[in-house]
Amino acid sequence: MKIAFLDTKTMGDIPNLEKLREFGEVSLYATTDPSETLARVKDQDVVITNKVVLDKDTLENSPNLKLICVAATGMNNIDLTAAQDLNITVKNAVDYSTHSVAQLTFALLLQLINNIPYFDNYVKLGGYSESDIFTHLGPSYFEISGKQFGIIGLGNIGRQVAKIAAAFGAKVVYYSTSGKNHNPDYERLELNEFLATSDIISIHAPLSGKTRNLMAYPQLQQMKKSALLINVGRGGIVDENDLAKALNDDLIAGAGLDVFAAEPIKPDNPLLKINNPAKLVLTPHIAWSSHEARILLMDKVLQNIRDFFKIDGVHS
Repeated sequence: MKIAFLDTKTMGDIPNLEKLREFGEVSLYATTDPSETLARVKDQDVVITNKVVLDKDTLENSPNLKLICVAATGMNNIDLTAAQDLNITVKNAVDYSTHSVAQLTFALLLQLINNIPYFDNYVKLGGYSESDIFTHLGPSYFEISGKQFGIIGLGNIGRQVAKIAAAFGAKVVYYSTSGKNHNPDYERLELNEFLATSDIISIHAPLSGKTRNLMAYPQLQQMKKSALLINVGRGGIVDENDLAKALNDDLIAGAGLDVFAAEPIKPDNPLLKINNPAKLVLTPHIAWSSHEARILLMDKVLQNIRDFFKIDGVHS
């Protein structure tokens, strides 16, 4: 069996990547440019990709290809219609990053609320040493307890975030983008009420026709001026130009984003130039990528290969 992993750099240094070699001949590529894709795929039985695009032309010119393993949940980088027509199976991986994403959600939120960089610098740069009292009542912060914590996207990750928010003492509500989610554990609100009453809004929904630019300037105008917005779902759900304007106009108190409409973020993105950078926390699409999550993701890719070829097991 010939296997190629087209973008191993997206997985980092994980111990179970080398287990692929127990299936057969393996080619590992750190990254793959579009001009290189066909040459690296055409003779393979199995191709693994995280974000490398496999289009119709590539699939049609890869006669041996039987299985595509997506080392992610989203499969928008694969021409699924062409794969089906060519009898190429496509398998993704799900539910590997729930705890990782939930953890970073609160890391972003707590930095916004507690303003840790400010206080850390206050101590390290000598301000605290010169103080005449034991504490420093600089920028104030508030508690999550007693606040309304609104969640957009109450799937596995959203429910984990809800549990943590409830443990902090927040009242959890949610908005269903499909209108079909009915979770008896939390109150479901329609969008206008959801926006107007939530102190914190955390996005965990997939990008779809219903969620693209769901949070644009009109929606941000409906939020409390003291509210915080967190997006660890998909970048296109928040209109980044509108968010930058909303932050500059003081429509909301702050935002934390791990995902962007274009990744890596473009240097001219208005979020990089807002008037008060302390109101915004940005991370480079890392919420999914704890060490444990990446190992679990690779385990799921390995299992997808075993299941497809009906292999009983691979040596540890």
